[in-house]
Amino acid sequence: MSLHDLPEVAGLLMSLVAVGLILVGLFFLFVAAVGVLRLPDVFTRSHAVSLTDSLGAFFVLAGLALYQGFSTNLFKILMVLVLLFLLNPVIAHATVRAAYRCGLKPWSKEDA
Repeated sequence: MSLHDLPEVAGLLMSLVAVGLILVGLFFLFVAAVGVLRLPDVFTRSHAVSLTDSLGAFFVLAGLALYQGFSTNLFKILMVLVLLFLLNPVIAHATVRAAYRCGLKPWSKEDA
């Protein structure tokens, strides 16, 4: 391997790491979708989705940012990531609070 091949190898390595991060993020988003389908009530569903959705989106956006390199798209992806981490807990809390105020009771073993 010569010095001329080094940029190509680095680009290939960055692409592979980016694809790996995106696949890890898709796994967490898939787990969130399964949690919505399998869990019994809005409280447990919201808990599962808010945690795994943030983590999955982080990995997907990190993979996209790495794949894009230094460009204006990187700045846009990072802004979406910051907004996601600020707004996702607030939205989850507002959803659960609204469900509780409407009279929904959390699931218990007696309900099974």
